[in-house]
Amino acid sequence: MTIISSSEFAANQSLYFNLAVKEDICIDDGEKMFQLVYSPVEENRERVYYEPDEDFYRSISADEFREGALKIIDKIFANQ
Repeated sequence: MTIISSSEFAANQSLYFNLAVKEDICIDDGEKMFQLVYSPVEENRERVYYEPDEDFYRSISADEFREGALKIIDKIFANQ
């Protein structure tokens, strides 16, 4: 098992990703310790697409959000 600091991992990620295939790698950030685990993923796995739910249809657009936010900002500055 190899234990490294989070800064060492950040500086040499590809090295530790390759090393994780052969041995256990633990990343210590000073408070917590994380284990890098090698788990091969099938290249031809099927993608799953989900249909929008009711929350999606109730949501507002970015333009509606911006207009509402600008109204609130205008009210704040009008009261000063």
